[in-house]
Amino acid sequence: MQPPGTMSSEDRVSGGNYQRLLVVRLGSMGDIIHTLPAATALRQAFPEAMIGWVVEERWAELLCTLAEPRSGPRSARRPLVDRVHTVDTRKWRTSMFSTQTWERMAASLSELRAPRYEVAVDFQGAARSALLARWSGASVIYGASQPRENVATMLYTRQAMARGTHVVEQNLSLAAAVARRPLELPEVKFPRDEAADKHWDNWLRSKAIGDFVLINPGAGWGAKQWPPERYGQVARQLAGDGWKTLINFGPGEDEMALAAEAASEGAAEAVGQSLTELIALSRRTKLFIGGDTGPMHLAAALGVPVVAIFGPTDPARNGPFGSRSVVLRSPLSPTTHKRRPQPDPGLLDISADRVVAAARQLLGGHCA
Repeated sequence: MQPPGTMSSEDRVSGGNYQRLLVVRLGSMGDIIHTLPAATALRQAFPEAMIGWVVEERWAELLCTLAEPRSGPRSARRPLVDRVHTVDTRKWRTSMFSTQTWERMAASLSELRAPRYEVAVDFQGAARSALLARWSGASVIYGASQPRENVATMLYTRQAMARGTHVVEQNLSLAAAVARRPLELPEVKFPRDEAADKHWDNWLRSKAIGDFVLINPGAGWGAKQWPPERYGQVARQLAGDGWKTLINFGPGEDEMALAAEAASEGAAEAVGQSLTELIALSRRTKLFIGGDTGPMHLAAALGVPVVAIFGPTDPARNGPFGSRSVVLRSPLSPTTHKRRPQPDPGLLDISADRVVAAARQLLGGHCA
């Protein structure tokens, strides 16, 4: 029997008063960053709630530093959520018949159910994300009424129409439906790692680098990749203004970074790093230059001025959000998400001179 004056879990959920809430956004990097404002707004709407997030293991550092426990009291190292639940769906799919895979899946799914979430919000709109939201055991599953994969709607108990042009605005509208009231765009906090901060401070000092520009030649697929040699040309021209350029690259992007470095003729230096280190380095740069990719969205979310070089994706929906920016896109570029391996012809229409002009505009014409 329920004590007098207390409210049952069902009554709380029916009244929109949640104590245990799960955010579902597995990947990718840019999409997780675009979900952070909505999740932060939910944190502000329900400050006493225990909030978890289920995410692919390779992106967990966007929520929690490597050294920090994945659950427990929030801190600067895990500022937003109380629990980080990780999965590795890519690895699971490639070794589905392995006993070890099934054991890992069982352990991950059991850990996801343990908090007994009341509400799960699927910001991804895919079949696998909706399945994980359902598997959490939450009695209420929120999702968009027009998700990326229509089959996901079969697993939702409540649906909301996504509103707004940019995906950040659309995610916030879903969060508002969960909160049952309008929500303001909040300031987003990323994990802060003291070791990464110290590493970059020491490294930059050892290289005698003060202010610098960060460029990122990589992108999710070939059609979005501006040629690395042009990034090198941009670095050469900015060096004439006194700016040092650093080249960020992720796993599998070594050749691209080295090509940009070679084309810069000594004006740029490639730096491979972890996601935690990239967050720390991005906080220190004066300008970011890159395409529609996770590191660009990270820089924008941190308030860094951005020169965004767009090809087939729509900057109105996926462009830099939250910072001063110049978006360069050719009218020759069709809007499509087809993962073509070759650079979009419209993207190739953007010259290094145009990128340098945009960079100088955001830098205020000042030399480093």
